[in-house]
Amino acid sequence: MGSGIAQVTAQSGFNTILFDVNRFVLDKAKISVEKNLEYLVNKEKISPAEKKEIYNRIQFTADIQECTGEVIIEAIIETEEAKVSLFNELAQYNNEEVIFATNTSSLSVSSLQEKIIIPQRVVGMHFFNPPYIMKLVEVVKGSLTNDEMAMAIYEICKQMDKVPVMCKDTPGFIVNRVARHYYLESLQIAEEGVASFEEVDSLLESSGFKMGPFKLMDIIGMDINLAVSQHIYDAFDKAERFKPSPLQIEKVKKGELGKKTRKGFYNYSNQKS
Repeated sequence: MGSGIAQVTAQSGFNTILFDVNRFVLDKAKISVEKNLEYLVNKEKISPAEKKEIYNRIQFTADIQECTGEVIIEAIIETEEAKVSLFNELAQYNNEEVIFATNTSSLSVSSLQEKIIIPQRVVGMHFFNPPYIMKLVEVVKGSLTNDEMAMAIYEICKQMDKVPVMCKDTPGFIVNRVARHYYLESLQIAEEGVASFEEVDSLLESSGFKMGPFKLMDIIGMDINLAVSQHIYDAFDKAERFKPSPLQIEKVKKGELGKKTRKGFYNYSNQKS
């Protein structure tokens, strides 16, 4: 997700710094961006010269002190503690004019910003995977977010050729709250033996969905998808309609998280990426 967002910002003309503490992850990000841009060249969406310009706008670094800018978009692990810690550390290297945008898909922006040094400058900026293809971005204003900061992120989304939607800071925002049933009902169908993963995906894709729920969960990551379900389930006082699936819980326990572990509902062991 992080490399995809970096690609989007660079394609939109912004000088971009892509940070990760893990240099192996950074190397994978370089390969991913290069591959995606080459695909656009082959499709004649951009020229080879434009590809070079876009790639050169991205600085890859494992040094957090180099992470300075006007807007910082976080796309790390989906835990409040990690996100708060990162933003508070970044605040040491940035001036008070910086906007902190969190790509959280389920955590409360209001709860996050209460623990961050400059809470009024924290905004939700929820991209969808893959961000260089998906147009929608949910812009989430927390209880302490300055109106100008929220509108600044909204306008930046439009500069990125995205379709921003201003959302209230409620569990799951809009899309993930609605999407729970796309996943949970499909999981229940599989649990009950009504149909296989492949059959459910095939049927839903043939009815107009671009990707079936099981393929989509594998791309998102089983751990992330389950965390969102659990958060929404807890936030709605354990309403039965949001109860996480035992099947998905078991997948996470086994470490079968989808494409990133080469096994989820499908097997990706023969793929190179």
